[in-house]
Amino acid sequence: MKAKTTTESRTIQASLVQPSDTNYHGTMFGGKMMAYIDEVAAIAAMRHARRPVVTASMDSIDFLSPVKMGHSVCLEAIVSYAGTSSMEVFVKIISEDLQTGERTLTATSFLTFVALGEDGKPTPVPPIVPETEEERYLFETAEERKRMRKERKRSTEAFTSQLNITKNI
Repeated sequence: MKAKTTTESRTIQASLVQPSDTNYHGTMFGGKMMAYIDEVAAIAAMRHARRPVVTASMDSIDFLSPVKMGHSVCLEAIVSYAGTSSMEVFVKIISEDLQTGERTLTATSFLTFVALGEDGKPTPVPPIVPETEEERYLFETAEERKRMRKERKRSTEAFTSQLNITKNI
């Protein structure tokens, strides 16, 4: 399978933060931003795989600064690493005060998607060829994130095996 550059998956989405997008602090709801992150990341994964994808995990979302009502929020997603059928997608979120032009790194996020074949089962995806210094850094550090992801999954499985789900709520 022919490798693809990171640029081929790059997806950019911008939105204006409206009053309905904000909490009582006048800043953007975290859940609203999470929905934007999942959507832009899914598009990047589908561009890379040219297949349907499912979100396997939202590995992290680090909120770095609030986004105020009336500002814009711009999300940029790339496939930063590809395994056999899974893809790590990095999303960078930048807010902008549209009055002053000041831009702030608002959040970063890593998600994992799995490409699906016509049978609904995982299917192979092309490898990644990073081009920029940032893309190479993300690619080179992906194995450690993958290791932490697997460790977290084992821990979650051990935890959830202890939960009682048979009782009525």
